[in-house]
Amino acid sequence: MTEKEGCEILRRCFTEAGLVIQDGYPLDAEGIVVNLDGFDPARRVGYEYITTEAGDRADVTPDVVAALDERMEKGDLFVLLIDEEDVRDEASLRKAAARFLEIVGHKAARGALS
Repeated sequence: MTEKEGCEILRRCFTEAGLVIQDGYPLDAEGIVVNLDGFDPARRVGYEYITTEAGDRADVTPDVVAALDERMEKGDLFVLLIDEEDVRDEASLRKAAARFLEIVGHKAARGALS
């Protein structure tokens, strides 16, 4: 699956869940700026489909992941980081997105995404 195909699938999953996605969103995570493939700034939920094709592994460094993890632990935002190597096809990518959105939905019900 290409970067474009994966991002289109994720965009559909996230918009079907009611999110308003902005493509190529520059997010400042604890002083580290990363361009996410998609992000809803009002709900603070987004995704990054990590592919070799897009050179994402050079951008999504351990420091970036740690900064995002810290913000997610605080409940400031929620970002699905998913590597192309962890999904086989469209069905597995959709399943991963659905699991992530379900978890985020539960956190939202507890007030994490006001």
